[in-house]
Amino acid sequence: MKPLVSILIPAYNAGEWLSDTLRSALAQTWERKEIIVVDDGSKDQTLAVARRFESETVRVYSQKNQGAAATRNRAFSLSQGDYIQWLDADDLLSPGKVALQMEAIERCPSRRTLVSSAWGKFLYRYDRTEFIPTALWNDLAPAEWLMCKMGQNLHMQTATWLVSREMSEAAGPWNTKLLGDDDGEYFCRVLMQSDGVKFVPGARVYYRASGTASLSYIGRSDAKREAQWRSMELHIAYLRSLEDSPRSRAACVQYLQNWLIFFYPERKDIFERAQRVAQELGGEVRVPSLSWKYAWIEALFGWNLARRAQLFAPRLRWGVVRAWDKAMFRAKKLDLETSLGA
Repeated sequence: MKPLVSILIPAYNAGEWLSDTLRSALAQTWERKEIIVVDDGSKDQTLAVARRFESETVRVYSQKNQGAAATRNRAFSLSQGDYIQWLDADDLLSPGKVALQMEAIERCPSRRTLVSSAWGKFLYRYDRTEFIPTALWNDLAPAEWLMCKMGQNLHMQTATWLVSREMSEAAGPWNTKLLGDDDGEYFCRVLMQSDGVKFVPGARVYYRASGTASLSYIGRSDAKREAQWRSMELHIAYLRSLEDSPRSRAACVQYLQNWLIFFYPERKDIFERAQRVAQELGGEVRVPSLSWKYAWIEALFGWNLARRAQLFAPRLRWGVVRAWDKAMFRAKKLDLETSLGA
């Protein structure tokens, strides 16, 4: 009998998108699967949408709001699969995603091979998704993978991974204390339980970018800054446990430098802690510099105003791009409905 794959979907206020996500899960060509949706106390129609899909394959549960990490932990506790496919409630899987990764796993000699896939961002029109390869889109040893991620400021989206139950249990539960970057920290622990990463290029994930509404958006939230810093400390410890060398320490210092823009000048205490960590690693970090687009504001009006502009401008730009894409999506949908009705 082929292995059972559990597709786990934590959902919160995702009523607008959940039906498409569930259809992409049901469309998986890997036949032996179970789909588990856990609604985290949504205030919209998320639970009602999920209930419409209930069947032998799709099971739906609800709970009081506890946050994304706790919801994922509950979904895992309810699953029985030999392999785990995490899927956020607004993202999509290509039909062959799981099957292609399972085929790759079956060809691997080690039971602890971790498989990943290609992924790209979209807003409303998934057919316009761009898949842009990075250094992580390769077969890599755990330490090499982490050094690429941290040193080059890269990441893999949550749904790209297919993880054996054995590695999932060894990694432990999602960290419910992290309000941000809980996925980055969790998959570090999964990675550490693996013998290495096998990249499966034909498998694809469509990530619906949500901009400032995403859990990963830090903005001006002190709670998220604290969570990000804690995750960064853990990342550094994880990499050094795999390889403590001049190149791994250099990657850690670069990782600190990459993220300092989110802490300075609002949290100079975290900036100073980062300086101390960098010194312990044999390097140093500098006061982060603004991109050229905001340097003229800094020159005329000072750092603080330029920093506020850097936070505000992407939100404004995101709003315009999102509104345009939504309008094009609705126009295309209307044209299709009109042609079908003609």
